[in-house]
Amino acid sequence: MMFTRSNLEKTGFTGWLPFAAIRTSGCPTTGGVYVVTYNAEGPVAFSERSCGGWFKGKDPTVALDALTANWVDGAEVVYIGKADQLRRRLTQYADFGAGKPVGHWGGRLIWQLPFPDQLIVGWKETPGCVPVEVEAELIASFRHVHGKPPFANDPHRLGA
Repeated sequence: MMFTRSNLEKTGFTGWLPFAAIRTSGCPTTGGVYVVTYNAEGPVAFSERSCGGWFKGKDPTVALDALTANWVDGAEVVYIGKADQLRRRLTQYADFGAGKPVGHWGGRLIWQLPFPDQLIVGWKETPGCVPVEVEAELIASFRHVHGKPPFANDPHRLGA
């Protein structure tokens, strides 16, 4: 599978909204997987500070060298996630990016990209499948294509 919006749409991904529109969208309440895309042209100059919320008093900011090490040149998809309830999980993720103290720690690297309003979310419901298993398959496929997981899916590189 090639991880472009066009190819993801062919496999059933829909939505394709900026985080700001998640709350008012028709995002399903069922379980599924989601991808966050970002179209960067050329080298990315990461923000030194995360706009994400401080959860349990912890700063979500990641060191610039870790962000650089995690970046995947040429990849549209920057994060792959799963949810038992897509709308609830994506609303939490959007709230975290808006600076609220929400526990969406895993994908926090995206909130140091230079133009977070350009992050676009697509989702796919997974009836009859376990979302965590579908997520694992997608990350493994991405790793096969790009040699490493999506930008925000590799917390061991953060020293965590």
